[in-house]
Amino acid sequence: MARIAGVDIPKGKRVSISLQYIYGVGPTLSRRVLSSSGVDPDVKVKDLSEQEVNRIREVIDKEYTVEGGLRREVNFNIKRLVEIGSYRGMRHRRGLPVHGQRTRTNARTKRGLRKTVAGRGQKRGATKK
Repeated sequence: MARIAGVDIPKGKRVSISLQYIYGVGPTLSRRVLSSSGVDPDVKVKDLSEQEVNRIREVIDKEYTVEGGLRREVNFNIKRLVEIGSYRGMRHRRGLPVHGQRTRTNARTKRGLRKTVAGRGQKRGATKK
């Protein structure tokens, strides 16, 4: 297995797909890294030479923030929003959706399991209007 940016990328897959296992590298960045390092995106990782792996590693290390550095940066940005008391920071603090989604229904992932509340729902014997 090739190790790039502290991550073992799978060797049975194409290089363009394998690079996406690194936090902060998506499809576009993967293609950009491969074109600047001069590696064919359709070749499998196990077929890469050591020089090609080193070129990819070099490009990622020099030009992009990935893995630990990126996670740290994102967490710092969230912490900053919480500290200054912005709306987005308050949503982060309360564990609610940040980007304007509705919360009356849905948002279960962010809000956690349902908490049953007395008096909610249809009353017994009441007819629907």
